[in-house]
Parts: sequence; C-alpha cells; structure tokens
Amino acid sequence: MNKKSKIGLAIGGSTLFKLFLITGIIAIAVVFVWYTLDVIGQLKADAEKMVASYVKLWQLAASDNTSGGEVQIIFEEVIKKANFPVIITDLSYEPIFWRNVEGIADNDPSPESLRRVKILLKGIKESKREYPLMYGDKVINYFYYGDSPVIRQLQLMPFVEIGLVGLFILVGFIGFQNIRRSEERHIWVGMAKETAHQLGTPISSLMGWLELLFSRCKSGKENEGFGDLSDEEIFSQMQTDVSRLQNVANRFGQIGSMPELKEIDINKIIEDTTAYYRKRLPFGGKGIQIDTKLGQIPQIPANGQLICWAVENLIKNSLQAVPSQNGQIDLISSLGKEARSIVIQVIDNGSGIPPTYARKLFRPGFTTKKRGWGLGLTLSRRIVEEYHGGKIILLKSRPGETIFQITIPIKRV
Repeated sequence: MNKKSKIGLAIGGSTLFKLFLITGIIAIAVVFVWYTLDVIGQLKADAEKMVASYVKLWQLAASDNTSGGEVQIIFEEVIKKANFPVIITDLSYEPIFWRNVEGIADNDPSPESLRRVKILLKGIKESKREYPLMYGDKVINYFYYGDSPVIRQLQLMPFVEIGLVGLFILVGFIGFQNIRRSEERHIWVGMAKETAHQLGTPISSLMGWLELLFSRCKSGKENEGFGDLSDEEIFSQMQTDVSRLQNVANRFGQIGSMPELKEIDINKIIEDTTAYYRKRLPFGGKGIQIDTKLGQIPQIPANGQLICWAVENLIKNSLQAVPSQNGQIDLISSLGKEARSIVIQVIDNGSGIPPTYARKLFRPGFTTKKRGWGLGLTLSRRIVEEYHGGKIILLKSRPGETIFQITIPIKRV
C-alpha cells in the first residue's frame, strides 16, 4: 500500500468516526423527543379523562338534585383543587369564570385580565378542548381547559435536553480543539528542539575536531592539542560524526510512516551506540563509565536506526541523571521468557525518579528537567511499541538504581 492510500484510509476513518458521532447524537435526540412526547401523550389522555370527570361533577353541582352540602364538597375538594387552567363561558363564548390561568388572578374582573383570558381561550378552542355544561337537556355554559404546569414543563423538556447536550458537545469540541492545537504546538516545538538536540552532539564534535586540526596546522605539530591521536584517527572520528548526521536525517524521515524492518543484530547496535558515547564522555563528565553486558540473542526484524535512537534516548537520560564523578551506566541484553523476545535494560546509578513522575514519563511534553522538552521517551515508546510491537517500561527506580527495560518480540505476530 503506497503512502497516498494510507492517507486516504486515515481520512476516511476519521470521517466515518465523525459521521458515527453525529448520527449517534441525532439518534439520542430523537429518542429523547419521542419518549417525552409519548409521556406527554399519556398524560394528556389521563387529563382528558380527569376533565370529563370534572365536567360531570360541575354539572352535578349545578343540578337541582344536589344538596348544598354536596355542592360545597364538590367545589372545595374537587373544583378548587384542580391544577390546570379552567375557563367557563356563556353561550356567546364570553368568559364568566376562570381559574389557574398563569399570570392572572382567579376571576379578576379587570379589562386587561379579561383580554388575556380571551387570548388563552382562543388557543384552547383551536385545540378543541371544549365540553358543554348541561342542565338537564339544555346547554347552559361551555367548559374549557388548558395543559397543567407539569405537561407544559414536559413539553419543553426535549428542547432543554437537546440544548444541554448540544452545549456540552460544543464546549467539549472547543475544548478538544484547543487541547489538540496546544499539543500540536508543543509537539512541533518539541520536535524542533529534539532535532537540534540530535544534531547538536555530532556538530559539536565536528567543531571540536576541526578546531584541533586548525590548531595543529598553525603549530605544525601533529599531536598537539588532543593526546596522541593521529590525523587519520581524527578524520575517522569526523567521518563517524558525518555518518551520524545522515542517520539523524533518516530517523526523522521514518517517524511519520511505517519503517522498513529487516533482520538486525541488536548487540551490535548497543555496542556501536555505547562506543560512540564513550568517545565523547569528556564532554559530559570524566568520571562516567558506560559498560555493556551482551547476552546470546538472535537477530530480530527491526529498524536499526530507530532502535539505535530509542537506546540513545535512554543513555542520554542516564547521562543527565548520574553523578559526573562516579556515574555508572550499564546496558544489558538477554533473552526474554520462553525465548520469545529479547530484553534490553539500561541501568544507571543516578538519583532516581519519584513515584509521582513514573506514570507520566512517556507522555508528550512531560519532563523533570528544567531545560527539557519531554519528547525523548515519547519517541522511544513510539519506536518500540508502535513500530516494533514491543514494550518499554520503567522497571525500577530508587536513589542509586534506575532501570529502563525494552522488550521486543523475536517474531512479529
């Protein structure tokens, strides 16, 4: 699969995920609305039955056959306790009695109240909530009713729910976008600094070799300025630094895509990496010792340049942690359990990592150094876990002993 097809798949997957989220939100909103409307429908059906009972009681109260005591009970215990708007009109549809009308006092005779009652009455008549009040076989009044406060609140509920969900999603989306932009800025800055850091060692080394050669040319003495190294040895070291610059460029070129894996000797990578840093230890501390204990391990499918980068990052962390007078760094390779993987351990006698930092070590941007940028271990984890199917962990850390462990499977599943 070429690079363009991979990008196309990534875009397609992102688009599908967004469509899935949008569809899910719409489905949830529809379920909310449907359920609430169903509940409202049931409540309205119950209200219809209840109103029919009220109308019968009202008619009973108006009947000659009902005694004064019964009428009093009907008014006090039933009609007055109704919690929904009630409007009674005469035969010409003029309001003559009303109760529980929002914002209007019961039976307030003022013109403004009457006007507002008529507006409400018009809406109720359009919804056909009308019952005739009979006296015998004759219609004497009309009974109209509106929705109770509970039903009105329930009618608004779906829109409130959808609004809250929409607001939550909007705030979450804006927050996520801001976090992503912040992380992207941090990563870009970190990558720029990591590039400068990667290039810094070989460039500084080359400048040192050039200064040595320049001083020799001025003095005319071959061995002056840096021990007993010959010009041929200096040129060899300069060639090593130039090759390293090329490797650094290749490393960054492989981070954005799946690198090519081939059978390599991990022990050789460890030995070459430590040899490079041993030659340059005077720049970091004269008392630091780097040793290797390499076991019998088979070749594995891996990318040598990236594995070398991961090991270098661990060595650099150790160099910054160990004391310059008696620092000790050990690199150990061995077979893992049941000979299914190889294990690389980087052990140092530095001050250790506090437990509160241990879980954050591999997060982008996290660092315990005042001048760090927190991408070395993140890149190492990406190299080991995403590209090689392995695992990198902080196995142990206490004052005087810190162990980072890399495990890489011998055969990819």
